[in-house]
This record gives sequence, C-alpha cells and structure tokens, in this order.
Amino acid sequence: MLKRYQVLLADWQEDYIKLHAQQYDWSFSESLRLIVSVEIINWVAARYPQYKPKLNDKILVARLKKWLKSPKAFEESFHKQISELYFEARKAAEFILSKENPKRKLF
Repeated sequence: MLKRYQVLLADWQEDYIKLHAQQYDWSFSESLRLIVSVEIINWVAARYPQYKPKLNDKILVARLKKWLKSPKAFEESFHKQISELYFEARKAAEFILSKENPKRKLF
C-alpha cells in the first residue's frame, strides 16, 4: 500500500531524482521509491554484514545496463524485477527493524 507524504528535498536531490525519472521514463515518485529501496538494502547490508540480500549493487547495475542496451526485450521482465527489488527492500527493512526494535510489530 502506498501512502502520500510531503517530502522536502534540496535542489540537487530533486535534480538527481528527475534525471533518473527522465532517463528511464519513470515517474518522479517511482524513481524516488526505487532509489530509497536500493539504499535500504545497501544500508542494512552495510550495518549488518551477516545480512545477505539476494540483490546487490553489482546485480542491479548489470540489470540496468542490460535494460539500457535493449529496453524492448527487457521490458517484459522489468516490472517483475522492480517487484523483486521492493520485496528485497522490505525484507531488509523488516530485518533491521527486528534487530533495532524487537518489540515493534512488523507490517
């Protein structure tokens, strides 16, 4: 479920997100969600080395390069891969929330 938030961003943050949105033909919101999801995975893996996500920077960059070379061929699996990214980010968020706030009910 998506929730609406008002987020204040610095100009350079807006420029970065807009660049991705334009470059990959994503909405601003989708670009922001994807960037945040990647960073959740990265931060949790950096903070807890025992956490081993199925997706990492190398895999994501390889997939993005493949998509950029042939967007039409890759388009069929694109939404599946975005769903996989969101799923992995959610698992990472659940992992860190359980470690740092074990009394909190997760999702």
